[in-house]
Amino acid sequence: MDFFSLTLVILGLGLFETVSSVDNAIINAEVLSTMGKKPRRWFLVWGLFFAVFAVRGLLPWLIVWQATPGLGPWQAVIASFSSDPKVLTAVHASAPLLLMAGGVFLIFLFFNWLFLQNKTFGLYGEKFFYSQGVWFYAVVSVLLAVIVWQAIKINPFLAFAAVIGSTAFFITHGFKENAAKKENQLLRSHISDISKILYLEVIDATFSIDGVLGAFAFTLSVPLILIGNSLGALVVRQFTVHNVDRIKKYLFIKNGAMYSILFLGIIMLADAFGAKVPAWVSPTVTFAVVGFFFWKSLKHNRINGASRTA
Repeated sequence: MDFFSLTLVILGLGLFETVSSVDNAIINAEVLSTMGKKPRRWFLVWGLFFAVFAVRGLLPWLIVWQATPGLGPWQAVIASFSSDPKVLTAVHASAPLLLMAGGVFLIFLFFNWLFLQNKTFGLYGEKFFYSQGVWFYAVVSVLLAVIVWQAIKINPFLAFAAVIGSTAFFITHGFKENAAKKENQLLRSHISDISKILYLEVIDATFSIDGVLGAFAFTLSVPLILIGNSLGALVVRQFTVHNVDRIKKYLFIKNGAMYSILFLGIIMLADAFGAKVPAWVSPTVTFAVVGFFFWKSLKHNRINGASRTA
């Protein structure tokens, strides 16, 4: 990559990590408000180290390493920068499996939001799909069957990767559902601050999976993913401390994150099936989609502000 492409990918990763972690920032801020000053400071300092290096750093490295049996641990880290033909061949051979699993995960995540999650309706049709929530499982089941049927014609392992992606989604979805219930208990109960910190670390790790898997739509380079996701994680921590109420005012940012996830999932599936998607497509789409919904939020706030002062 040239310097412009590297910069575009890193900024795209940072933006995607930021908008996809909005819910995480809100949960963190609400639970931290019930904690003492010292444990709150401990979480914001050491919790950031854990979130950036232990999760957003190690998880992509682990995924690349496990998805590419021919690579050793260090080779997995430098795989995208290596000129060794054996390393390049191994990464190229395993990339479709990783992209297939990640693409299915992200598309399932989008449909779960579209059909089942409470939201501020940002586009025409969202209210209709939300009212048809019972169809979520039918839609993703049929979608998985079609993807597997097409993938198995190419490679049985590619089809299996699609199943792995759906399995990963339902496992993490279960953790998130439980987290939503636990959050209410934490805000009402008098459990220790240490227990709350441990809870927040687990939740942060669970939410980070979305951003890490989506990052592979931008690049397979673990160092670039670490830089971009770390940048996003730092921004999210700042929002958690200072600006969480301001985030809530931008009503459609979550919509932007979810439509970005949909497009990134489609890009990953297209790549897995053999389409050569240029590196600039994912960050450009992310900037465009998030920018549109950010503008829509500003417009909504301006109109409502004008109506209140009228």
